[in-house]
Amino acid sequence: MRKTVLAATGAFLLLLLSLPALAADDGGTAIIADTVIVRPLGIASLALGTAGFIVSLPFALISGSVDTTARELVEEPFRFTFTRPLGDFSRKDGVGQDP
Repeated sequence: MRKTVLAATGAFLLLLLSLPALAADDGGTAIIADTVIVRPLGIASLALGTAGFIVSLPFALISGSVDTTARELVEEPFRFTFTRPLGDFSRKDGVGQDP
């Protein structure tokens, strides 16, 4: 069972590393990969980031870094998932940057 999980994780990581190569494709491959793989991972990342933000909130309040913590753990995954054009892996988010 453990070998299967490790093999699946390794294959998944290799697939993620190949996504920038897919983005160079002029066809719909990048859009399909973005829709089927990257966007669901972005939603999961947003959920984990939100949970992490809630856990780290007391420490962020004490240190005065709530804005930075919220930006890195919640805002960035949100922008990557919901504001970036489909199939566009050339920029971190879809706001105010030219590829």
